[in-house]
Amino acid sequence: MLHPITTVHYLVLSAALLAIGTLGVLARRNIVVVLMSIELILNAVNINLIAFSRHFGHTTGQIFAIFVITVAVAEAAVGLGILIALFRNRPTVQADEIELLKW
Repeated sequence: MLHPITTVHYLVLSAALLAIGTLGVLARRNIVVVLMSIELILNAVNINLIAFSRHFGHTTGQIFAIFVITVAVAEAAVGLGILIALFRNRPTVQADEIELLKW
């Protein structure tokens, strides 16, 4: 017999996504990988919102998750637009090699 999926399972999954995303932001130099890691962190937040919404029986967490997804899409679009503009000026996507915004 299968065991039911509880809130703890969702929280463990969310913690794993948060850890992977944090390691990706801190350890990688490629800006595209950093943006993808930020998206993983936002997905960990969404899983927490949905898990607690399911646990307490409210729909508020699901509504917040939709707002977080909307903000993440806008962030990805703006971030990729800035990345393309930077890549046109400098043919690199390494974060430590971009000195365009320094004085």
